[in-house]
Amino acid sequence: MGGVSIAQSGRDRGLQPQRTRLAWRRTTLACTVVAVLALRAALRADEPVAAALLCAVTCGLWLGFLRIAHHRIRVLSTTDRPTALTPRHATAAAVCAAALAVCAAALLV
Repeated sequence: MGGVSIAQSGRDRGLQPQRTRLAWRRTTLACTVVAVLALRAALRADEPVAAALLCAVTCGLWLGFLRIAHHRIRVLSTTDRPTALTPRHATAAAVCAAALAVCAAALLV
């Protein structure tokens, strides 16, 4: 049984890596905003030591996510048929994003 042609499916699968790359960039931008707001909140905090520690953790998580995202964006940009995201990278990206959200919430409280 042969594959379904583009005309039959109505969908061009060639654009999916581009859309995924753009999604990684948007998520990286959102994480950057969280890191910048964490720095701003740390500078204005009543307890500067705790806020500075939380800000440092936030920036570390941001750098970790940035590394994973940059690697994935590079893979999506350089090959026609990119490999799937490894479970290790997917887990690390999810943990970084979730921890960034927790740190942002902690800085707001």
